[in-house]
Amino acid sequence: MRKLSINSTNGQQKYSVKAIMKWLWRAWKGNRLQAVLNASIGLLSVGVSLAQVWAVQHAIEVAEGAAKGSLYVAVGIMAALILADFALHISSIWIKNILGIRAQNRMQQQLLDRILRSEWHGKENRHSGDVLNRLEFDVSNVVVFLTEVIPSTLSVAALFIGAFCYLFSMDHVLALITIAIIPVFIGLSKIYVGRMRKLTREVRTSDSKVQSVLQETIQNRMLIKTLESDDHMVGRLESTQSELRQNVVKRTAFSVISNLIVNFGFALGYLVAFLWAALRMSNGTLTFGGMTAFLQLVNKIQSPARSLTKLVPQFVSVFTAAERLMELEENPLEEQGDPIYMNVPCGISLSNVCYSYDAPEEKNTEDKQEISTRRAGLTPVINNLSFDFKPGSCTAVLGETGAGKTTLVRLILALLTPQQGEVKIYDERHAREVSPRLRCNLVYVPQGNTLLSGSIRDNLRLGNLDATDEEMMTALHDACADFVGELPQGLDTLCSEKGGGLSEGQAQRIAIARALLRNRPVMLFDEATSALDPETEQQLLKNILGKKGHTVIFITHRPAVVDYCDQVLDFNKLTR
Repeated sequence: MRKLSINSTNGQQKYSVKAIMKWLWRAWKGNRLQAVLNASIGLLSVGVSLAQVWAVQHAIEVAEGAAKGSLYVAVGIMAALILADFALHISSIWIKNILGIRAQNRMQQQLLDRILRSEWHGKENRHSGDVLNRLEFDVSNVVVFLTEVIPSTLSVAALFIGAFCYLFSMDHVLALITIAIIPVFIGLSKIYVGRMRKLTREVRTSDSKVQSVLQETIQNRMLIKTLESDDHMVGRLESTQSELRQNVVKRTAFSVISNLIVNFGFALGYLVAFLWAALRMSNGTLTFGGMTAFLQLVNKIQSPARSLTKLVPQFVSVFTAAERLMELEENPLEEQGDPIYMNVPCGISLSNVCYSYDAPEEKNTEDKQEISTRRAGLTPVINNLSFDFKPGSCTAVLGETGAGKTTLVRLILALLTPQQGEVKIYDERHAREVSPRLRCNLVYVPQGNTLLSGSIRDNLRLGNLDATDEEMMTALHDACADFVGELPQGLDTLCSEKGGGLSEGQAQRIAIARALLRNRPVMLFDEATSALDPETEQQLLKNILGKKGHTVIFITHRPAVVDYCDQVLDFNKLTR
């Protein structure tokens, strides 16, 4: 488990610096190629840059007769170094654009995979807009820092050291005067980092809130229009944007004042260096070419020093981004491993199952008395339930809203783990406690519209990636969705988000066809026929139940469904 420090609310740091650095090191391992290439180009650029200083000094001294040589050769060397600098710059752009987007895509894929494979606890503790904001902006921040900022820091440090050594060889005193600002900067940096990290966290949190409001408003545009709440939602957006603006203003003001202090120090250092060089030149101890080299070297010392000062806010920004991405990995992973297939037919048995939302996890504490005490104050959603969904049977699960029907489905699907009792899947040979690895034996049709944007074919392939067009059309026929064949583009008909362009009943039947394509021994339908007319519903039920070897569970309020079932589990009749 990661070491935590202060809670992240109100802009406080949640993870220790050591934990963040370890996370960034692991993230860097997958981006080494780009980082090494960027670092190599940066170091070559440093060599070219220092060579340009020598070339300019040499050309000036040849022109004024202070050094021997051909002026044409000297200018030719300058031209060659300029071309080399152009080539390195173009190479860095190609690496940034080609490898950079790959690195960003790879990290997004890894984090999305981590989220999809993590445990699900019945409710999301982060808005989807906030998660998307992190996957987009924070991932980009981390990748740019690891693949561009860190390698460029090496070249900046190399330029600083090289320019300092060059200047030191020409004038010890001036070189030391030029870098006198650095100890002061180091002393102030610790105070700056703490304050800036807090302000940056507040800005990123506010930005996520803005994206959450935007996303939620767009997704529910029809509801907002019908409730005539347009002004309210725009006002809500303005409120969150105002919070973001205030946080940006605070961070900007702090940054401007800090930069002003640092830049004043650099300006003072440059003026001192200029005066020193001018005095030496007036005394005849320094040539004009030497003074030109002096001032170039002072600039090449101060320029990387300025860049190093800019690293502080970049470090702060990436630490904040890393914290936000680490939070996405807080949920533990589900059980991983190869799927375990049961023989057909198979059934589901529940034995004294209890479940309460927000109940403590036993693995998080060793105090059993504390667990019992806290659970005693909770109303169980499912209390001491025992039932057998026999192999090949069809069961109707009834109950009023909030009775526990959906929780039952989640327990069967191993999305939730019972706090007491057992949920097992069994065949004629084995009985195993349900787990994510046994989810391969089940297929689920949730209530509501569950189609994704894309073609009807894309949606059906989620049930079976290898399904042929013929198999898709057969599944659509069994789901009473023959209308797909009559559409101008058939299976390639495009749906917008949430199945836009189709009626609720049409979307529901395509979702059922998707489940039939998956063709697993246990089939769960959660109000899956709620949008169908009675005639279509009856035909659909006949088609589903006509398939042998399936254990079918209907979560329903519809009497017509009950008539087709072998047994009924009525939550209204259970004592709690």
